[in-house]
Amino acid sequence: MMGLMASEETRTLTSSTVRSSAAPDARGPGGSATRAWTMRLLVAGIVLSALNLRPAITSLGALLKEVRDGLGMSGSVAGLLTSVPPLCFAVFGVMAPRLARRFGAGAVVCAGMAAIAGGLLLRPYAGSTAGFLAGSALALMGIAVSNVLMPVIVKHWFPDRVGSMTGLYSMALALGTALAAAVTVPLTDALGGSWQSGLALWASLAVAAILPWLPFVRGRVTPPGAGDQDRAGKPGTAEDEPARGTVSGGRGAATGAEDAGTGAQGTASGACPPAAADPARGAAPRLRITRSRTAWALAVFFGLQATAAYITMGWMAQIFRDAGVPAGTAGLLLALTMVMGVPLAFVIPRLATRLPHQGPIVLALGVCGLAGYAGLYLAPAAGAWAWALLLGVANCAFPLALTMVGMRARTGSGVAQLSAFAQSTGYLISIPGPLLVGVLYQHSGGWGLPLALMAALMIPQMAVGFLAGRDRTVEDEAAR
Repeated sequence: MMGLMASEETRTLTSSTVRSSAAPDARGPGGSATRAWTMRLLVAGIVLSALNLRPAITSLGALLKEVRDGLGMSGSVAGLLTSVPPLCFAVFGVMAPRLARRFGAGAVVCAGMAAIAGGLLLRPYAGSTAGFLAGSALALMGIAVSNVLMPVIVKHWFPDRVGSMTGLYSMALALGTALAAAVTVPLTDALGGSWQSGLALWASLAVAAILPWLPFVRGRVTPPGAGDQDRAGKPGTAEDEPARGTVSGGRGAATGAEDAGTGAQGTASGACPPAAADPARGAAPRLRITRSRTAWALAVFFGLQATAAYITMGWMAQIFRDAGVPAGTAGLLLALTMVMGVPLAFVIPRLATRLPHQGPIVLALGVCGLAGYAGLYLAPAAGAWAWALLLGVANCAFPLALTMVGMRARTGSGVAQLSAFAQSTGYLISIPGPLLVGVLYQHSGGWGLPLALMAALMIPQMAVGFLAGRDRTVEDEAAR
């Protein structure tokens, strides 16, 4: 999927990709210019896509009361609405590798951004709860496939910078999340108080994210830094190979051929098959991923952190509003929680890749979450800014989970399979959480029981995260 190998013979340190007929020689001035342009375009696509992966959710959280009033939703139905994101991520995320193999990862991400734009534009004007859910599902489908393919694209194009690139798009994701939480209410007021307009405006950001991916749709762009074969079809030299980045603190150095992807067999003219331009196309050995204990631990960790994140994004503003905090301030508090991920999403992945065991980071984030929930129970309004800060730190389990996906697999195809398994299984696990919070809130008449549930779920999250942080690879475990 992400490391494209046509045969086992190509998976060696001396193998290299064949020169693309659509790209100049990488060793010439034109090739250098093409490489620089491609990398800038790719980074722009990754950042813009990441900015769009959460506004569909946090913009709704900021206006949940208005949406409930406008559509006549009960607390239980609103809980169902906040459970739709993980449901869509689980259902549609598992399809991402198959779609990417057929159409290419770039094309799938481009289509995902178009689905986000369409869903965000349609759902506010559907006129019913069912229509609103359908529009949300369309947008979340685009988010789901992009969620799964981002680690794949990073691993393929930046094999020696997995930590820093994961931090970059995690930081952009956190920025988009916080931005939607902070400005949705003020922008809605500026647009005349219409919650429909306040939600629909986020479609424009998704439209902008479509543009950088268009050159990647047909697989015409090959990985910069990939090696060549000469005109006679001889293997390239070692200097032609891409950087061989170490994926996990000392284990599993990914080879240049695996991470950059090798073509089927070069023709005499050096033409590269279209599939070689894309990290997810072509045949790759399938791992028996369910045999890996690390894969299961990472999936459960992903699911529990997603449960906490979607409860926070869906209900935290309502918690503060019920405690007497004004709507605008509640939106800013939610934004603070989300914006904590901007600096930490860059720092935590880089720190994680330098440690042989990521368990201590998992435990530190969990302690912050427990403290934040305790504060929300004891003094939700008096210490609101402190609790928002602590929960923002706890939510940085998400970029840590994404980083561990890249670290717990040694090959590109392994990352793709682990990413699909961990995210799809994890999102299935997270579905009941936001719904149960809505039911408990409606039937208990307060936030005591929902907060107790959130705190209780943090304990197993810390335990499985500690196990997932061990220095193992899923390829080794699946082989055994």
